[in-house]
Amino acid sequence: MICLKPHLTPRTKARGFTLMEVLIMSAIATVVIAAVMIFTLFATRSFIALGNYNDLDKTSRNALDRLSREIRQTDALTAYTTNQLTFRDYDGATLIYKWTPPSGSTVGRLDRIKNSTTTTLLTQCDFLNFGISQRNPSNGFAFYPTTNLSSVKLIDMNWRCSRKILQLKVNIESVQTAKIVMRNH
Repeated sequence: MICLKPHLTPRTKARGFTLMEVLIMSAIATVVIAAVMIFTLFATRSFIALGNYNDLDKTSRNALDRLSREIRQTDALTAYTTNQLTFRDYDGATLIYKWTPPSGSTVGRLDRIKNSTTTTLLTQCDFLNFGISQRNPSNGFAFYPTTNLSSVKLIDMNWRCSRKILQLKVNIESVQTAKIVMRNH
């Protein structure tokens, strides 16, 4: 019978992780995980911002289309302030566009009022301004500001709407301006 001695491994060949190696790997893993989390947060905020911007643009375009179509069909402008326009509509009814500025916890909005029915066209509207102009008879198409409601031919408007992400205003749609020429006046 052959008797073999068990092969003993020297202690130097038995490998494991030392405390220092574990600490270094933990630190590296923490930095990598933090970087991934920061990137994910940034990417999420960017996607939300793009979605908000797209929604703001769509809402502004829809409001502008409706304003343009309806103002062109009105018979006359009957009252004017920088935040409210009142028209006599083609059917003889009163048509009002009224901007309510933001205050406290309420957001600014643009409402359309006709036959006691209120429709909100824009919400989260930080600023809106209406202007009126007349067109002097000439070969050109120059418009001049006026205060005489019977000579109004052009409605000038601009607004700025915004949205918040994590309670911070990040999306501002500030380039919404229009000049609408009244046809039936």
